[in-house]
Amino acid sequence: MPERPGGRTARVRASVLRAAGDLLVESGFARLDLGDLARRAEVGKTTVYRRWGSVTAVVTDMLLEMAVESVPRADTGSLLGDLRANARLVVRTLTDRRQGPLFKAMLAAATSDVDTAEALKRFYATRIAEWAPCVTDAAARGEVPADTDAEEVIRAVSAPLYYRLVTGTGELDDAVADRAAEAAVAAAKAGVFRRGEHALD
Repeated sequence: MPERPGGRTARVRASVLRAAGDLLVESGFARLDLGDLARRAEVGKTTVYRRWGSVTAVVTDMLLEMAVESVPRADTGSLLGDLRANARLVVRTLTDRRQGPLFKAMLAAATSDVDTAEALKRFYATRIAEWAPCVTDAAARGEVPADTDAEEVIRAVSAPLYYRLVTGTGELDDAVADRAAEAAVAAAKAGVFRRGEHALD
């Protein structure tokens, strides 16, 4: 992970990323403009163009910041406890007044912009890597098969939650989060996420 800048550079970056988040929530990716962004952040337009150069670069930087600031994984001593914590964190993020619309805007942008899609992919790779040890620790304790694909289990927890966000169908609350975690744990114990030819042996 690259070292983040300090001093005035850090203040400029924070102002621009905050303004970008506000504009994404208000207007979406398609209407995000570097000139408007500079005015909103009260930063010189030249500075914004020199530092980022494109809207996609700003969004990529936002995702980097989110990954850096994300809550570290839980370590409750059980797979179910850890994955419940993961699912509840996802729900808190997606229902947050600011971050929920922000993620919707980024997901929408990723469908038509290759660079944004790649940035989003890197963001989620970072978060999955953070939480995957919950599953490998559970395998070491004998809770799930030793060859369980840890990353697939983490994806299985989040998938139904993002489905509700994107489609706008169903509530997003702790009960839904817990159910997603319980389903992923049950599937992992049953061998659904075993790698390769051993799956569901």
